[in-house]
Amino acid sequence: MRLSSTAVALGAASSALGFQGQKVLQGDSSDQPIIDFESPSVESWAGAVEHIFGKLSDEAKGAWDEVSMLMPDAVEAFKQQAMGTPPKPATRRPDHQWDHIVKGADVKKMGVNGVEGSQRMVGGKLENYNLRAKKVDPSGLGVDHVKQYSGYLDDEEEDKHLFYWFFESRNDPENDPVVLWLNGGPGCSSLTGLFLELGPSSVNKKLELVGNPHSWNNNASVIFLDQPVNVGYSYSSGSVSNTVAAGKDIYALLTLFFHQFPEYAKQDFHIAGESYAGHYIPVFTSEILSHEDRNINLKSILIGNGLTDPYTQYAYYRPMACGEGGQEAVLSESECQSMDNALPRCQSLIKRCYDSGSAWSCVPATIYCNNAMIGPYQRTGRNVYDIRGPCEDSSNLCYPAMGWISEYLGRADVREAVGAEVDGYDSCNFDINRNFMFAGDWMQPYHELVPKILEELPVLVYAGDVDYICNWLGNQAWTDELEWAGHKDFAKAEKKDLTTSSSDDDKDDPEAYGFVKSSGNLTFMRIYEAGHMVPMDQPDASIDFFNRWLGGEWY
Repeated sequence: MRLSSTAVALGAASSALGFQGQKVLQGDSSDQPIIDFESPSVESWAGAVEHIFGKLSDEAKGAWDEVSMLMPDAVEAFKQQAMGTPPKPATRRPDHQWDHIVKGADVKKMGVNGVEGSQRMVGGKLENYNLRAKKVDPSGLGVDHVKQYSGYLDDEEEDKHLFYWFFESRNDPENDPVVLWLNGGPGCSSLTGLFLELGPSSVNKKLELVGNPHSWNNNASVIFLDQPVNVGYSYSSGSVSNTVAAGKDIYALLTLFFHQFPEYAKQDFHIAGESYAGHYIPVFTSEILSHEDRNINLKSILIGNGLTDPYTQYAYYRPMACGEGGQEAVLSESECQSMDNALPRCQSLIKRCYDSGSAWSCVPATIYCNNAMIGPYQRTGRNVYDIRGPCEDSSNLCYPAMGWISEYLGRADVREAVGAEVDGYDSCNFDINRNFMFAGDWMQPYHELVPKILEELPVLVYAGDVDYICNWLGNQAWTDELEWAGHKDFAKAEKKDLTTSSSDDDKDDPEAYGFVKSSGNLTFMRIYEAGHMVPMDQPDASIDFFNRWLGGEWY
């Protein structure tokens, strides 16, 4: 599916097929050294990036040497990449064009309840953040008839500007929950999720809006956020290249948003996303929970077809491609055997990354594992987001509709209507994807944050069962193997059929759209005949389990 939704494919594709780029490693400053990538020795260029990644250890050097010997072409392709993101052309709108401007410094003076001098002050460093918001005329673009706000979270200190678009619930906004939606990539816009999956409208080939009766804002208000910076309508003169750094921005956004719009702050709040959001959501949730004094009423998280525990999940690429995931095999016996042979080394490299947390160890794991475990599948020409067929449009991550959405959101009238400050729109920023890979973020063990989250919040992991890139086998496996207080009970939990609430109660055996396994605060769902983007492929099932989850059925 799309990169945005597909957190993993972009990096997988980049790593397996190779990049083309510059040879200058660009960090936050403009005077980064030129790296001598022409030398085959990692020591010859490691010193130039030690200020970013730390010192190259002997163990990490061994990992680079090992991968360089096994996959020299992949390593050479990787070394040609630039670290950093070219700034987007952007023109900041004057303050008088915004309906609301919230200063983080002012919010710090107020209590959680919005009363100045309150003893319970909002936690976190907010002084350098501002929030700008404008009302979007529902009759203008016609995306939906509900109340809407769009705008930017500004980090004035670091010149970062994150774009968001909020849609009120179609049902009972005074009481319905609020949901933050995140796409993945890393480097893809959540507006793709808005117009391709779960938002109020989609975009057709003629760039016309088509209403979505299964929109997730039927019974919830939804915030679609373009993050990290330089994704979608967001922009910055710098860059963000790891999930932890991005988490600070998310906490600030939500704090200032709920301060400006306290009418939504009392409702239950949930974070949902897919693909690389399997990385984002545990980190963002942990950041929010770390602030005891907060105005964010967080109640649960939902991760769809996510990349969360690479060590466990990478073991299931071979079974999924070789006929053990419910679909016919798409690889030959020899290719399947090659993937089996490569898995021990792949997991050994990921384990080194888990143990050290260093980019020096994590990047070789990304290069080797993506080439060995995803590369064979990609070379078949099939869609990595839907194993049932070929990739129809490689320039738009296999989905022509992504191109239509980009063209629509790039129109001047659309950008004007929502207050976008950039000169155009791209669904995915491949520089961001590369930067996250180069920083070693891809293989980080963010699943280790989930046990602590489960002590406080319910967690739903759902997966469409024809996705390859973040397949259901791997997602089922990491939830089964996760060590947490309820591990034993979850292991023994019964799998139950999922049927829509509209199923005919008179039928003895209504048709199931998936199964659910739930115990304590952890729930796993397999959604039948859905690819990487479940709401797009199975809208009835999607809105059914989403509404039931928000209603607390499984927790």
